[in-house]
Amino acid sequence: MFARLLLAALALCASAGAWAGIPTFCDRSNNINAEDQDRVLQFAAVAKQALEHSGARVALISRAGLDLSRFSLLYSHAGIALKENANGPWAVRQLYYACDESRPRLFDQGMAGFALGADAPQGGHISLLFLPDEDSALLEQAARDKRLALTLLAGQYSANAYAFSTRYQNCNQWVAELLASAWGGFDTHDSTREHAQAWLREQGYRAGPIKVPSHWMMFAGQFVPLVHVGDHPLDDIHALSLQVSVPASIEDFVHSRAPGTQRVELCHDRSRIVVHRGWEQLGADCTPMAGDEVIALAP
Repeated sequence: MFARLLLAALALCASAGAWAGIPTFCDRSNNINAEDQDRVLQFAAVAKQALEHSGARVALISRAGLDLSRFSLLYSHAGIALKENANGPWAVRQLYYACDESRPRLFDQGMAGFALGADAPQGGHISLLFLPDEDSALLEQAARDKRLALTLLAGQYSANAYAFSTRYQNCNQWVAELLASAWGGFDTHDSTREHAQAWLREQGYRAGPIKVPSHWMMFAGQFVPLVHVGDHPLDDIHALSLQVSVPASIEDFVHSRAPGTQRVELCHDRSRIVVHRGWEQLGADCTPMAGDEVIALAP
C-alpha cells in the first residue's frame, strides 16, 4: 500500500497497454463500470466541444489522473492536443511509460481515452490552455516535428525526474522541453534536452516543488519502481522539496510568458459537468463559480 501511495504521489505518467488502450501504471488495472464509463465519455465530449469552439489548432491539456491532494496538487499529467491528428481530431500527444519495454514512449490518444485515464472515474478535471496565435503556431510546429519530439524523448523514465537533468524524464518534463524548443528561438533541428533545459532555467521556469512529507518517505522512495532520487540535488533531498515538472508548473510558466493565453477548465462529479473560463482554478470538489456553465449529466 505504501509503495502504491508513493508512486501515486510522485508518478505523473503512465503506460499504454492496458484495457481499451487506456494508459495505466504497470501494477494498476482499470475497473470501470458502465455507468462510470458513460459519465466520463460525456465529460470527454464536452471537453472536445470546448476545443472545437476555441478556434485553435493546438492546446496544452492537463488531466487530474491521480489523487495528489497530500502534495497540494490536483493535476498530474500533461500533453499536447492537436486538432489535426492521424488518431482523430484533438488526440493528445504525450509521453507514457511502456511497461513491456521498460522505457518511455510517445503516444497519441483520443480525448475519450485521455479522460478515461483518470484514477477515479466518479469525478475528473481537465484543463485547456489556448495560446496566442504566434506562440500557438510555434508549439504546433514543434509538436508535429517527429524528429524533434523523439530527440527530446529520454531513454530512461523516472516519475519524479529532476527538471534540470537529462538522466531521466517524466511526461510533464517532455512537454516543458517541447515548449522550450518551440519558443526558445534556436533551430529545432539542432535542439537537445540540454538546450531546452538551459532555456527554461534562463526564463525562470519553476518546477514543482513537490514537498515530500517525511525523510522516511523520501528514503523509501528509492525502493519503489519508477521513482528515483539520484538525479536530484542533495540540498533538495535534504529539504524534502523536489524540483519536478507538474502541470501546474507548466501552466504558471505559460501564463507568465504569454499572458494572453486563455484557460478553460472542466470538471465533473456524478451528476454534472462544470465549464469554467479563467485562471482561478476550480477546486477538487468541482463546485462551480459565478458565471460558470453547468451541464447536467444524462442518466
